[in-house]
Amino acid sequence: MKSLFIVIAMVVIGTIILIVHLFSIERRRKMAAYAASQGWRFRPEKDKGMSARFPNFKCLRRGHSRYAYNIMQGRRENREVTAFDYHYTTGHGKNRHDHHFSALVIKSPLPLKPLYLRPENIFDKVTDFFGYDDIDFESAEFSRKFYVKTADKKWAYDVIHQRMMEYLLEQPKFHIQFDTGHIMAWRNKRFSEEDFESAFEQIQGMLKRLPEYVRHQQLQGSSSRED
Repeated sequence: MKSLFIVIAMVVIGTIILIVHLFSIERRRKMAAYAASQGWRFRPEKDKGMSARFPNFKCLRRGHSRYAYNIMQGRRENREVTAFDYHYTTGHGKNRHDHHFSALVIKSPLPLKPLYLRPENIFDKVTDFFGYDDIDFESAEFSRKFYVKTADKKWAYDVIHQRMMEYLLEQPKFHIQFDTGHIMAWRNKRFSEEDFESAFEQIQGMLKRLPEYVRHQQLQGSSSRED
């Protein structure tokens, strides 16, 4: 009887490994086809340097055994784009868990300041109770649905004005993060081809809706620093 259980367990484990392998092959095929449709380069192999390339994006520094894979790079609408799947591990031994998600990064045409925007969740309500609340906006609906964090509140209000709030409320929900020269959209799961499209369009939409005075002050500030 014990031998039978061992055989059954081995069959189940083997089946799971096969399914995961077939899923990986199909995933790679779809992303390669999507990259080709965009005229982007595609690299399926692991890249352990993505977190060093974008050091300010905290989601790339979670856990250990981190690497990007299924990497797509190129240009679209005159923007430099990097998109990829990402893996990291938490725990060790029996408590080990592997995590996968996708992200898309666009190089900004102008200097930015750090800002983090994501859908609000139940844990945010708990931190609100203890006084660690995020930034609130004039739109009660937007404040209820989104968590926004930045060291510079004026920057948050400059970027997320009324028209931007209306736009974001109508869009698919992503985690959006600015560093000083890039914007990333990601979720805690792998993107479909449609998700990559939506992420690109949403970042583009946000860049197009930056007020002219914000563009001017950021470009002027950059010129002053270079002088």
